[in-house]
Amino acid sequence: MKSVLLFVLLLALAGAAQADRGAQVYAQCAGCHQANGQGIAAAFPALAGELPRIAAKGKDGRLFPARVLLFGLQGPIVSQGKNVSGVMPSFGYLSDADLAAVLNYVFKAWGNDKLLPKDFKPLSPAEVAALRPEKLNPQQVYQSWKKLGLK
Repeated sequence: MKSVLLFVLLLALAGAAQADRGAQVYAQCAGCHQANGQGIAAAFPALAGELPRIAAKGKDGRLFPARVLLFGLQGPIVSQGKNVSGVMPSFGYLSDADLAAVLNYVFKAWGNDKLLPKDFKPLSPAEVAALRPEKLNPQQVYQSWKKLGLK
């Protein structure tokens, strides 16, 4: 019984540590996407309310934000009903663990957790690592946005 409790405690601590790390990494993003995840109209898309909408597009939607962080994004998108035509740089220099942590942070922040699909699972560093060999350019990532049928 003690070992089960210890295991549960360790899992909880690991989850809390990842959430803390995600918030720390997000500090690099807040200049554009803002501390509240609302972005800046026409320049930087909101993450609040938007990531659950993307995640609802299935596996490709769930992984799309990881591709954006790994490879960047260039092309017009719509965020909260508004056109955004900025350029997202690649953050592929970050570790797989840091990318997974920040993605999981933003998937849960600002009420996003209440809007996610019921079967949503956090991204793992291994899933991020598995995307790296794709070596997409920002325009190719934009094409994957279009394939998701997001407006």
